Amino acid sequence: MSVKKFAFADLVRIEQLRAIESAKAEQLSYTGIRDMPGSVNGDFNYRQFVNRLTFRAQQLIRENALEDALRQPKKHFVRARWVCWALAVVLGGLAASQAVSESTTLNIYWLLAVLLGFNTISLLLWLSGITLNLQSLSSGIVAQFVSWWPYRHKKDPTIPSLASHAWWESCLTGAVGKWRISVLTHQFWLAYLTAGLVLLIMIMMAKQYNFIWGTTILPDSALPQLTQMIGKPLEALGLKIPDDPQTAASRIGAGKQDAETRTAWAVFLIGALLVYGIFPRLLLLGFSWIMQQWAESRFKLDLYLPYYIELRQRLMAREVKAEVIDADPLAGIKPAEVVRPPEHVAIPTNAQAFGVELDDSTHWPESVTCRFNIIDQDSHDRAIAMIRTLSAPLLLGVAAHRLPDRGIQRMIKELVDSSHDKPWLILLNKPSAPVTSAREFAWFRLAEACGIPAEHVITR
Repeated sequence: MSVKKFAFADLVRIEQLRAIESAKAEQLSYTGIRDMPGSVNGDFNYRQFVNRLTFRAQQLIRENALEDALRQPKKHFVRARWVCWALAVVLGGLAASQAVSESTTLNIYWLLAVLLGFNTISLLLWLSGITLNLQSLSSGIVAQFVSWWPYRHKKDPTIPSLASHAWWESCLTGAVGKWRISVLTHQFWLAYLTAGLVLLIMIMMAKQYNFIWGTTILPDSALPQLTQMIGKPLEALGLKIPDDPQTAASRIGAGKQDAETRTAWAVFLIGALLVYGIFPRLLLLGFSWIMQQWAESRFKLDLYLPYYIELRQRLMAREVKAEVIDADPLAGIKPAEVVRPPEHVAIPTNAQAFGVELDDSTHWPESVTCRFNIIDQDSHDRAIAMIRTLSAPLLLGVAAHRLPDRGIQRMIKELVDSSHDKPWLILLNKPSAPVTSAREFAWFRLAEACGIPAEHVITR
């Protein structure tokens, strides 16, 4: 099985399979992967591990006929995206038609407010959400509805539902989800603006309109100045906008407009929709799509989840030489032999073992001798002094049935920082205190927070 480059879709399928196995493992067949060989390399390698997970996932999906269930959520998302586009086209057409109405005159600024106002508000909210990293602001209402829709049956225990939840968690949350929803948001507004612009052009081609403006509370010079301000980018593109006499002649009650004035206002209206509506959305759509691809390329599996810890111990196992650490000098030292440690995890032969607040009923593996047990601040200080002089790997043993608190985390972090080599963490169990999956998960998160690699977490 060669090491190949894996895509974001491969990781999503692995996550979907994780969700299914975590809840429905007893319903799956594992015949095809029963004899899957262990690793031949001495050191853990993320890429090799993911390729093994990909190969394992392909075998299980084929053997259990899960392909349709895994593809279903993406099909639902594509379907929802088409619904969003259709809704945007309808809303854009309705907005343009309602703004034009049956009159032969068009209030130019009211028309711009209808077609660009909500788009501008959405754009400002998106920019604020991206800047402040708030996904609730950076995604629109429709996009949020689309991302919420599959969670309506979140407690549904069926395999298709589990696969759907895993797909949506991977593709619509975090950095990937932020940019995917951003892409959908910009596509929605592009469809809205384009539909409104096309309908507006068709209406103006079929009917003659006079463009007017008016104000009640603003100064008389406010709207003409706004026209010149908005029109500067349009003039830079070579478009002709209404000049001051044409703007003054277009005020409500000023009289009939000539063809040149109507054409200038029509060009101004179309240019403003393009420059301030469609072009920014196109640029942001391209930017969001690039960022989505970048986020997908950086997406990694959370190896500190118990599911991946257990698979790492099985798929990346290797044969090692196990021997007694700090053996009793009065006892005869047994010759080293090639064995597989429990759960197939290779404990370094020269690792120096330290216990963290262990009681007498917590036992280490037979091949490991605890050098020192930290029980108070004095023993903690002595342990740090000893660790700083060690050249061998550090092996920290904790009672897995305990709930790790901030004090334990701070203590382990100080011990890890004092080590010169990559430390190891071993979760020690005892029959009288069974460990729940939630408690075990808490220890994995502590290892992550303390900088202990996922491949150096050992369960017993």
